[in-house]
This record gives sequence, structure tokens and C-alpha cells, in this order.
Amino acid sequence: MPNDDTIAAIATATGYGGIGIVRISGNNLENLLTAILGAQIAPRKASLAKFLDAAGATLDQGIAVYYPQPHSYTGEDVLELQGHGGPAVLRLVLQRCLDCGARLAQPGEFTQRAFLNNKLDLAQAEAVADVIYAGSSSAARSAVRALQGDFSTAVEVLRKKLVGLRMLLEATLDFPEEGVDFLERADGQAQLRDINKQLERVLLAAHQGSVLRDGIAIALVGKPNVGKSSLLNKLAGRDAAIVTDIPGTTRDLVRESIEIEGIPVQLVDTAGLRETNDPIEVLGVSRAWAAAQQADIVLWLAENVDDLPLLRASAAGLPGRKHIFVSNKIDLRCAPPALINGEETHVHLSAKTGAGIDLLHRAVLSKINWNPASEGVFSARERHLRALKEARFHVLSAVDTWGSIELVAEELRLAQHHLASITGEFAPDDLLGEIFSKFCVGK
Repeated sequence: MPNDDTIAAIATATGYGGIGIVRISGNNLENLLTAILGAQIAPRKASLAKFLDAAGATLDQGIAVYYPQPHSYTGEDVLELQGHGGPAVLRLVLQRCLDCGARLAQPGEFTQRAFLNNKLDLAQAEAVADVIYAGSSSAARSAVRALQGDFSTAVEVLRKKLVGLRMLLEATLDFPEEGVDFLERADGQAQLRDINKQLERVLLAAHQGSVLRDGIAIALVGKPNVGKSSLLNKLAGRDAAIVTDIPGTTRDLVRESIEIEGIPVQLVDTAGLRETNDPIEVLGVSRAWAAAQQADIVLWLAENVDDLPLLRASAAGLPGRKHIFVSNKIDLRCAPPALINGEETHVHLSAKTGAGIDLLHRAVLSKINWNPASEGVFSARERHLRALKEARFHVLSAVDTWGSIELVAEELRLAQHHLASITGEFAPDDLLGEIFSKFCVGK
């Protein structure tokens, strides 16, 4: 990936604000710096400056900060022009940078250069975007931990342990008469068991972080007037959906974002399921089924147990989804709230009074295997989880084939390869392109 040219972009969000930043990165920015500021400035110090056009007229006035390489975000020379946050004036300053020889940066190109110049590993680079797009305070904290290197450090510790054990195995293969005793003295099996336990802990923390990063989607499904919209409003803490006694009030999907234990949750209220000749309601029912098929968890709402057989049949038609059966309106039956776990998960609650809502929260967290007491949660992506699961598979295979040293050595080599892919030690260009293309322009 060539990165010997100079790039520039607006680094602040689109719209109006008190401050707007234009960022430039490249090698040997002295000429560009002089052209725009009229003079050189002291490195790593905020300098009040005028941003000049080609004729020397002032485009804007603000703070300029110059970071000479290699001590910068990208590892190259970086210049930040911090002026006023109006779109028009920012475009003028950016165009001036382009006229001076820079080109417009691609999405994520600044962070991509930081990765290529070894300022960040790949997991840390991905965490930059996760911090920006975090959907909750808990997700933001887990992303910051990954950005600071907690995830990478945990992976690196595992990788080094695998390397150490592989050295013992390779020595055993090269010197069979001496290596067996050496491997036994080092208690290689105990080391392998320890690696497996530590890998399980990292995988758990990564799973938790993935849930915080991606959040979950919950669809509220059931017949008309069972209280789906009332439950959405109670969970959201506001009147997000219209509630009436008239069947079929909800015709389209109603979405609301909430948090449960810091986990971002997208609630989707759906049209009541029933046979109807109303073409608009038919479309609403069709969208209800589509929402249920796309949800991580489906809440099947009913007023009484007579509806359960029909709900079970409907749930069976949605493989791969998690299901919670909710018996609503317990206030009308003078029944207590309850959470019943077994082959099926049932929650008895009142969307009107809020009784049992805490039990519903508990049922949802159980469905996603959430452990609020876990420590060291860091932001992780689906590719990280796949790599960790593949590494665990090969480590477990090594445990099962311990009697054959050649097979164990190969399994550990494959496990190490998957771990290294997380931090980008082995990362094809097409993967890097996909990752950084989803970043903001200017980051």
C-alpha cells in the first residue's frame, strides 16, 4: 500500500460547530506548512496562526499544531489546522491544502497509515472506529481498553506461551533422545492446559465486548392488543408507540434504542399477527415476520397460556433466533411476576405497572450469556471471535492428540497463526481495505 503522498481531510463531523479541524499527513510538510501559514511553527506547540490562500489573504484564523515524524498519530509529519467549525470555511482550508499538493484522504487512511507505520496494531486500529461509533458508555469504555492495547496484550501473552511450548515440541522432534525428558520436566501438558484456560478467558471477554460493540435487536411479536406497544414504552421509559384498545393500531415497525446493563438494545415493536383483509395491515404483518427473522431475540407476547401453542409453533419457524415467551397483563389477573427457565424461558409481567420488567431484563441477559461481573472486557469484532475460536479448536485438538508430538506441534502452529491474525501480523491487503473503508474520512 503506497503511502508516500500527502493526504488531507476534514477531521470533524459534518455540520456547524465552534471548532473544525483539517488534518494533513505526509512526509516533508515544511513547504506546505509555509505556504498555508506563511512561516514555520514550533513543533508540538499550539500556535495562533492565519490560514492563507495563494494570494496571501486570510481564509481563517485558528490554532495550528505541527507533529514531525515519527512522533505523530500516523508516524508521518502531521499538521492540524484548528479553525472555525463552519462547512464553508473548512472546505476553503481543505481546498487550499489540496492546491498545495495534498490529495483527499480515503476513509480511515490516517489510521491505516498509523497501522502500516507500526503506531498501532490492527486490533487497536479497529478500536479507533469502535470508540467513535460506541452505542453506550460501557461500549465506549471497552473500546478504549482495546485501543490502549488490553486486547492485544492478552493475545500477545497467549502467542508467546504458544511459541514457548512449540519450542519444546520442536526440540523434542529434533532431539528425540533428550527432548522427551526435557518436555516432561517442563510439564508441557500443564502448560497446554494453562494456555487453553487463558484462551477461554480471553474468548469470554471478547464475546462480552462484541455484545457491547454490536448490541442486540429484540422484536416484540404477538397478536393484536397483547401489550407489545405498552411494553416497548415501558422499556423505553417514554411514549414511543401509540397505545389504544383498537386492534391493529400498530401498522408499521416502531424502533426504539435503549440500554440494558450498558448493552445497546434496538427494540422493534411490530404489527399484531392476525388474518386481515386490510392491505396496509397485511403489509405490517409481513414486516413483523421480517423483523422477527432479523432479531437476535424474539419476545412472544400473550395474555394467557391458551396462546402458547400457537406461539411455540411460530417460534419453531424461526431457527437461529433466541425466544422469550412473555405473559403480559398479570395486573388484571392479580398474579405475581415470575421468571421461569427451562426448555423455554417464560416471563410473567405487567407492561402497564412495570412489575416483572427487571425479570425480563434478566432473561434477556441470560439469552446472550452476559456476565456483568466479568473483568477486562474489551471491544471485539466478529473476525476476532472467529480467530479466537479457531485458535481454541486447534489448542483443544493438541490436548486430544498429545501422544503424537508431530500433530501437537502442527496444531499449535495453526493456533498461533490465528492469534497473530487478530493484531495484523498476518493480514492480507483485501482485509485491511475492508476494515479501513468503514472508518470516517479524516480518521
